[in-house]
Amino acid sequence: MTFLNTTLKWLLQRRLPRIETMMKQPGAVQQKVFNQLIRAGRRTEWGRKHNYKSIRSIQDFQQLVPVSSYEDLFPYIERVMKGEPKVLWPSPVRWFAKSSGTTNARSKFIPVTTESLDESHFKGGKDMMALYIANNPNSRTFEGKGLSIGGSLHQNPYGSNSAAGDVSAVVMKNLPSWAQFIRTPSIEVALMDEWESKLERMAETTSQENVTSILGTPTWGLVLIDKILARTGKANILEVWPNFELLVHGAVNFQPYRELFQHQIFPSKSVRYQEVYNASEGFFAIQDDLSRVGEMLLMLDYGIFYEFIPAHDADQPFPKTLTIEEVELDKNYALVVSTNGGLWRYKIGDTIRFTSLYPHRLKVSGRTKHFINAFGEEVIVENAEAAITRASEATGAVIADYTAGPVYMGNGTSGCHEWVIEFAQEPHDQHTFNQLLDETLRQINSDYDAKRYNDMVLQRPRIHVVPRGTFYTWMKQRGKLGGQHKVPRLANSREYLDDILGRVLEL
Repeated sequence: MTFLNTTLKWLLQRRLPRIETMMKQPGAVQQKVFNQLIRAGRRTEWGRKHNYKSIRSIQDFQQLVPVSSYEDLFPYIERVMKGEPKVLWPSPVRWFAKSSGTTNARSKFIPVTTESLDESHFKGGKDMMALYIANNPNSRTFEGKGLSIGGSLHQNPYGSNSAAGDVSAVVMKNLPSWAQFIRTPSIEVALMDEWESKLERMAETTSQENVTSILGTPTWGLVLIDKILARTGKANILEVWPNFELLVHGAVNFQPYRELFQHQIFPSKSVRYQEVYNASEGFFAIQDDLSRVGEMLLMLDYGIFYEFIPAHDADQPFPKTLTIEEVELDKNYALVVSTNGGLWRYKIGDTIRFTSLYPHRLKVSGRTKHFINAFGEEVIVENAEAAITRASEATGAVIADYTAGPVYMGNGTSGCHEWVIEFAQEPHDQHTFNQLLDETLRQINSDYDAKRYNDMVLQRPRIHVVPRGTFYTWMKQRGKLGGQHKVPRLANSREYLDDILGRVLEL
């Protein structure tokens, strides 16, 4: 494996000059990507409808093509899923990445083309390791196995010639044989559908491997590591994997878990952490400097053309968008992408802010809507409103106000959502209300449902009922009374929860 480690490191280092050019010439790189996308788009129904043949500049594109949400694009995506060719992209589409977050369906389906796999997801994975090696030239990570926790794949619900599943599963299924050789567990185990059985098999298999790196969300990583420690009886995972070197994390905010991983899970300063920003829509950014915690380099040559909407204009029907050369430091922007997967001026729902220019590094600052995504569950306000409405109607309750946020995992315990609810009329059965709230969230949000499976990541919600007038008093004390101020329904931190619960306990 030493020869393989040396060879792969040499090959990866050859990618760095291209990345350095991208860092110095972002506008030119993005212009090239834009031109390639428009040429491809002219051969599609979407391109004919929006007159792509007349587009000669980015300004033409912005005038002729609307900024779109998933709901706007769904009629076209549905046709692609039914097998209709050249609707959004000229090449065949055989894969769809499934995720939650849409307001009109339990899951959304993002087309994944051969081009988006090769030029975005695979390219991002190689560049991720190239940048890690640049930070750690003495790395021996390829002397062992890389552990990745994938989702599962299912037949496309609209037809038999394509499949849908978590983007990690789509990527894993299409990896070349050399990449399959250096990862664990086997593809058969990694893509198992039943999560409890899969995690048990993963714990059994990977506890006997020389695992040197992990790629995945920290929440599922914690569940797997707990199972491995229970199986092996070891005190920490470095006793199982003594050569472990790198944790690559993304999808959820890592900060609440950082201390747990650094001091309990991997109690060694030799273990390093690298953040990536990848999604169903594409691979967007990679932490290129491991000393800059939370900051990632925007990757501009992955077949994705970026636009940025100032966050205060994100909900406008015809927002003005900025290109990469027009953005400014420390301002929040809603991210808009046009991709080689057939998404055109698509609002992905994230907000970012740039921490440096030339090179363009960013931090993910939030979502365009209030949400909870501490565990990869992507619960948005629309989900919460639907769940609380159903629970109220079934139990005769009337809601005055509420807010919710996460209780983080730690010390072998699952996390949960914590709700503070003020009723104008209390439910006739609080237990039924709580149960229906949870059940409805599971029914309408597939990611929440996955995390709730057998309480492995998320337990049932923890619900506090507070006296009438609590939220009014809280808002008054914060100087937030008035029509323009609203109680934050969901938050991805405990800022509001701890404040209001602390004030209630003081009464």
